Amino acid sequence: MFPKPAPQLFPNTLAYETTPMVKPTGFREYDARWLFEKEINLMGVQALGLGLGTLLREMGVKPELVTGHDFRSYSSSIKLAMITGLMAAGVKVHDIGLALSPMAYFAQFELDVPAVAMVTASHNDNGWTGVKMGAQRPVTFGPDEMSRLKEIVLAGAYSYADGGSYRFVENFPARYAADLTNRPKLKRKLKVVAACGNGTAGAFAPAILEQLGCEVIPLDVDLDFNFPRYNPNPEDLEMLHAMAAKVLETGADVGLGFDGDGDRCGVVDNKGAEIFADKIGVMLARDLSKLYPGATFVVDVKSTGLFASDPDLISRGVKADYWKTGHSYIKRRVSDLGALAGFEKSGHFFFNAPVGRGYDDGILTAIHVLDMLDRNPGKSMSELYEALPKTWGSPTMSPHCDDETKYGVVEKTLARFSALEAEGAKLTGQKIKSLVTVNGVRVTVEDGTWGLVRASSNKPELVVVVESPVSEARMREMFHAVDGILRENPEVGAYNQTI
Repeated sequence: MFPKPAPQLFPNTLAYETTPMVKPTGFREYDARWLFEKEINLMGVQALGLGLGTLLREMGVKPELVTGHDFRSYSSSIKLAMITGLMAAGVKVHDIGLALSPMAYFAQFELDVPAVAMVTASHNDNGWTGVKMGAQRPVTFGPDEMSRLKEIVLAGAYSYADGGSYRFVENFPARYAADLTNRPKLKRKLKVVAACGNGTAGAFAPAILEQLGCEVIPLDVDLDFNFPRYNPNPEDLEMLHAMAAKVLETGADVGLGFDGDGDRCGVVDNKGAEIFADKIGVMLARDLSKLYPGATFVVDVKSTGLFASDPDLISRGVKADYWKTGHSYIKRRVSDLGALAGFEKSGHFFFNAPVGRGYDDGILTAIHVLDMLDRNPGKSMSELYEALPKTWGSPTMSPHCDDETKYGVVEKTLARFSALEAEGAKLTGQKIKSLVTVNGVRVTVEDGTWGLVRASSNKPELVVVVESPVSEARMREMFHAVDGILRENPEVGAYNQTI
């Protein structure tokens, strides 16, 4: 029998080479992330595969699964270790090789396979690894499935079965590209910066955009798992600044940036303005609601209030549903509600039938942005952006907070805001109008200025976002108020970036 995992072992020891190591905190709300060799070893990845295969059978899902891996030096070996565990649990594995996460999700449909396990650490720093999993297309695991998987793996409660097999699917990326490009070319000639941060998307995104008729200006598209310039994260200001500089240098119509595993997209307009993903969502909702009036759009609690207040969307009967942050949460909510699309401030966008299959795909998001420009031939990206009602919003800001303490800090913060509301006390000089607690706490005061605090689901961090429809000064006041309450907790460390 395969050994039960230990929570901590040390490299270059007998125990490390003979016992699986799986740190419990690696099981997140909707995927799994570990520091490879420090928090999980290859035997631990085998245990994960065995546990996932066991869970599929427990769920009554056909034991057949698609897998792929991102472009990191160790991802292929991690995937192969996981495959050995899956096969031991009797799972038939279809390996599409080097891939983007949406490529693996597409493979569930294309190959008619129920389950997926994509080996990727997305935009995390080098050293991290992880797996995005699902057993019901197009949705991926949420807290219930991840909690059960954690129980199985950590207890070593594996179920072995015969019938496991391995099949490599040759040249699968070409099938994915064909699916996205089997359509009329864009009528409008667009010059597009395609920024990939030396991540996996560099192998695929520029060529697909060219096939659609774009003039593509590549930026950091050579695959390099050292990420020499910056991590491929289109929510990170460093990547957005690089995109903006290239757009201005080349006179491009738009800059499109893709994260490490290609399921997210960031946008810079023709003037070099870095448009946060929630505002791109409002622009796309405006565009799509002309074709599909009365549509429902799901948005995460980090997102702008414009989805509910924009006069254009209101006039077309659009319904906005604010929901929990996290790609699995939004994806499942889109599916459950039959929404046309879901938008997450981190850049995960989910286009449902008839404009997509419901999963997050950064390249498909880019195509929808280009289609929006194509349908508005007389307007630039900046003009479409400037047509939105003005709000002042922060980037996503993440102060360090250990995985073991971050949820407790969020509970204390919620309690503080709830006490202020109950007392009728003022925050930034105004009374609290509402508290949204579906995911952390989003506090809104009388003039519509709001701040959010939640625990990151995949890193030892908190997440802080603020926005004001009134002024930049009000937005900054809210940040200082929220940060002041956070600083009452010594566990909260430095921010990765601030306003």
